[in-house]
Amino acid sequence: MLRYAAFTTDPAGGNPAGVVLDASGLDDAAMQAIAAELGYSETAFVTGKYAVRYFSPKAEVPFCGHATVATAVALAERIGPGQLNFSTLAGQVAVTVDELLRATLTSVEPYVEEIGDVSEVLDILAWQADQLDPALPPAIAYAGARHLVLSTLTRQRLAQLDYDFDRLLAFMLERDLTTLQLVWRESANTFHVRDPFPVGGVVEDPATGAAAAAFGAYLRELGAVQAPVTLTLHQGDDLGRPSLIEVELRAEDNRVRVSGNAVSIAEPG
Repeated sequence: MLRYAAFTTDPAGGNPAGVVLDASGLDDAAMQAIAAELGYSETAFVTGKYAVRYFSPKAEVPFCGHATVATAVALAERIGPGQLNFSTLAGQVAVTVDELLRATLTSVEPYVEEIGDVSEVLDILAWQADQLDPALPPAIAYAGARHLVLSTLTRQRLAQLDYDFDRLLAFMLERDLTTLQLVWRESANTFHVRDPFPVGGVVEDPATGAAAAAFGAYLRELGAVQAPVTLTLHQGDDLGRPSLIEVELRAEDNRVRVSGNAVSIAEPG
């Protein structure tokens, strides 16, 4: 069992992930038990030649960005930098690790769905409709997993996150959502985000690469940014685990590139 913090160069920052580089002898129950015991939002298990599965403490998820970055860096430290092609439940995900051990993943084909009435989820979050940013309307975005995007007008509203865990869990399970992507736009290409993750048994993710990829697809679909462009996402600040995520949109294809560092975490004790 390896431990890495992703989307940071500081072991005390970013989002911790478990990484098992040889899980070929583990069945589903064993992988789930390891993820639950570790307690990180996700643990990645390499079950074959770059076949990767992801488990939260509560359930398997089709794709996880921060655990992908962590796994790619862990492999690069052992076999050298270069390109890896991960086979995930969401599809093939190419990851390139450079000489500085910075990983860039390329998402599966994304999509964006409209969502109707969001009054229920706003009530769960204790948000008001007039606190939403009308320039970034609610939608569901996918780039390996489904995320509901909700954008607020102020950083203060984003900072005050206190929600009903069980109600949000039920809401998300009904809609096959992995996280909520809660957003405040600081400038044209800079955003602050928070990601409740009750379906994984976690109140909040300090860095969510899959949601970052989905958010990039959402912004492109909305016309809120124009490719080619690189976006900067700040996450984890309100949890004391600052994370830095870069999202690249290219003009030549719809897939989203998500980049970040990862660093090993010392084992406890």
